[in-house]
Order: sequence, then C-alpha cells, then structure tokens
Amino acid sequence: MLSRRNFLGGSAAALSLIASPPALARVLYGPADGVAKLNANENPYGPSPMAIKAMTEAVRKGAYYVGPSVTTLLSMLSERFDIPVEQISLSSGSSGALSSLASAKLKEGNVLGPDLFWDTTTRFAMRQGGELKRTAKTADLGIDLDALYASITPDIAMVQICNPNNPTGMLLDADALRAFCIKASKKCTVLVDEAYNEITDDPQGNSMIDLVRAGHDVVVARTFSKIYGMAGMRVGYMMATPETTEKMRRFSDGNYNLNQAGVAGAIASLEDEAFVTYSRGKIVEAREMIMAAATKNGLQVAPSATSFVFVDLGGTNAEVFRQKMAAQRVLIRGIYQDYTSWSRVSAGRLEDVERYVAALPLVLESISNNA
Repeated sequence: MLSRRNFLGGSAAALSLIASPPALARVLYGPADGVAKLNANENPYGPSPMAIKAMTEAVRKGAYYVGPSVTTLLSMLSERFDIPVEQISLSSGSSGALSSLASAKLKEGNVLGPDLFWDTTTRFAMRQGGELKRTAKTADLGIDLDALYASITPDIAMVQICNPNNPTGMLLDADALRAFCIKASKKCTVLVDEAYNEITDDPQGNSMIDLVRAGHDVVVARTFSKIYGMAGMRVGYMMATPETTEKMRRFSDGNYNLNQAGVAGAIASLEDEAFVTYSRGKIVEAREMIMAAATKNGLQVAPSATSFVFVDLGGTNAEVFRQKMAAQRVLIRGIYQDYTSWSRVSAGRLEDVERYVAALPLVLESISNNA
C-alpha cells in the first residue's frame, strides 16, 4: 500500500516524481504497463467520454462540497425508476449504503445469505455485533431460494442476495426471485444487490426495483462502478421503503462521502446510452473469450451473466494457480472460502484477456509437470 512515508521517501525521490508526472500516473492509477489486470471487476472501457468531460469540469469546482449536483442525480434516478427521491440514498459506491444498511439490520438481528456471495460490507458491519448466517452450498453453485426461505427464523432481520451473484456470475430466474422476495419480505427485509444488473441480457426484467415501487420491504442496491466504468469514482445508490431508508441513514454520513467529480460523472453516464451499449458489448466479448479458453483447456465454468467468469480448475489449487498466473503478469483471483479449486477471472481489456488466454495452457502444464 502506498503510504505517505514511502511516497515521499526522500527528497531525491520526491523530486523525481514531480519531474516525471506521466510515469507517476502509470504507477498510481490502474495497472502497470504490461500487466493484465483481471482480478477486480472493473470496466476499463469507462468512464464514458461524456462522463470524463463532465468530471473534468467538476474538478475545477472541487473546492466545494456537493450540492445541486446531488439533487440532480437523485431526480434523474427517481424519474428513471419511478421511485420517490426520499427513498433513494446515494453513497460512496454501493458499498457505503450496503455497509450502513447492514449496520442498521444487525442491530435488529442477524443477516442471512447463501453460502457464497459478496458479503464484504456485511462482514464489515459485523464488527459492531450480529451474525451472518448462511445456507448450505449447492452442487451447482446456485442460490437455493427454498432453503433461504426455510432458514428465515425469528432472529433474521435481513436476507441478502446478489443477483447476478458474485463470484459465481450466475443469474437467478427473475420470476422465482420475485416470488421469493414478496414472500420473504413479509418476515424480514430482503436486500438484492444488483451491481451487475445492467450487464445482463434483460436488465429491467431481472431487476426487483418494481417490488420497491410496490411497497414491499425489499431493498435494491446499484452502482456506477460496473457497466459505467466508474469504480474509482465511488458512486452508488440504494432504493428501499421509507422506513428502511430512515433506519439505514442513521448509520450513514449522508452526502459528505460523495465527491463533485464522481457525481458529475454519474449524471453524464445516465444520459449516455450509447456508451452502455458499447461497454456491454466489450464486456460480453471478453467474457466469452475467457469461457472459450477455459473450455478449450478442459476446464469447467459457471454460467455467467456478469463481467467475470468463475472457472473450475479441477484438482488445481486456485491460489497456486493465481501465483503462477501472476508470474506471467496476469492478475486473477485465488481461493474463495473453501472453494479451493475455483478461480474468478474478470473481463478486462480484450488485449489483456488475450494474455490470459495465452498464459492459461502454459500455467496448467507447469502445474501438471510439478504435481
């Protein structure tokens, strides 16, 4: 991690950095040259040109806290989803709102989720107490909605689902999920994290926002990090009932965690449908390349509706595989929990995915020869 001490280091190093800003930028922002960064679900094709223009203008007003821009973004989201402004919360990525909601709900009871999902924000909130309970894993890595519902005991304050799921990339049937949400929300709050919704083939049909609109105790979280390529700008939002929104905001610092440039980029992104189409096309092309390469090399993959692929390495340890891929300057994810043979690969730039495709058989052969 870059600390203030090792950043300055000494006067000579500091002068060197100041004298060569292009080199500094390559180190500080994004991957180093020649490195295929496929270990985080980032969209390297964003932000869109419209967003970059808006953010550049906003930076000139970076001395001021956000204000009218937040009102504008909330109004745009309200109009797009037909949800009252009062039921929409902005945050630093969707992570901020997810952490606040988890903190609020863990004061009331425990959180329930499937065996494998993106649980980082809930585990962060658990530092203040509460428990994350999980249903048993399934053979096909899917989310067993019947098992989730059967596990909603009186101590459960919230059920949490990612759809599509992370790290598996799998998409739940929309009708089945909608029926579950309606039934389960009579017992507790149901959170559906839709970070990758816009990458699916039918974003509107796969979303549970209509249940929020109908007044069910359902929460939907979204982010500008994925399809819009703004992971580093940290803007997300959450839609919920007035009651749940109020509870969540008690654990939030309001709009002070937002920045002018990020909000400006989000506003511009919502108006740039051409970029969304372009971005989705690039992501799907990269995803298909990863899946085809894995299959060609005798590996199994989970069906993905996202910007990443969950690859079954068979008997190969995913952490060993990650390290050997890193030696080839290809960065991917290693082990999740006890899924020791599964490796997540993100859909980066096509040229970076090509590096993964080329390195894959070499690394598999190396591991086989050393077994």
